[in-house]
Amino acid sequence: MTEKEKDATAVINKDRFGRFAACASTCLGSRWAFVAAISIIVIWGVTGPIYHYSDTWQLLINTGTTIVTFLMVFLIQNTQNRDARAINLKLDELIHAIATAKDQMINIEHLSDADLDLIAEKYKLIQSEAADLPQQDRDVRETAAPSSS
Repeated sequence: MTEKEKDATAVINKDRFGRFAACASTCLGSRWAFVAAISIIVIWGVTGPIYHYSDTWQLLINTGTTIVTFLMVFLIQNTQNRDARAINLKLDELIHAIATAKDQMINIEHLSDADLDLIAEKYKLIQSEAADLPQQDRDVRETAAPSSS
């Protein structure tokens, strides 16, 4: 198998997991999955007296919930990463499309925390300066801003 074929296979496999994770998070985040989880807990609780609340009975629910929690962490993280990436790309497109926007804001999610802190301080300063303006000056500034249409 050539490197190109290996890369294509890796992309397909990655996409399969992405599709699986999206489908699983949609299904497992539904009300029916919640009802199923509650039902399992109720059934487990009802069977307690039958099994005399044995160690095995307790181990069953503990092991089951641990495994489900462990797997769900990865599904949720995958979904959140994909959503965050999509939102950042949409914001990048908006920044790029608006003539008065600063293009250096594109992809700032990849900057270090120190760099992000500097940018945040810059915008706090801008906000505080705007808050210090008399209302009449703020109205003039808003009406003088170039229209995007």
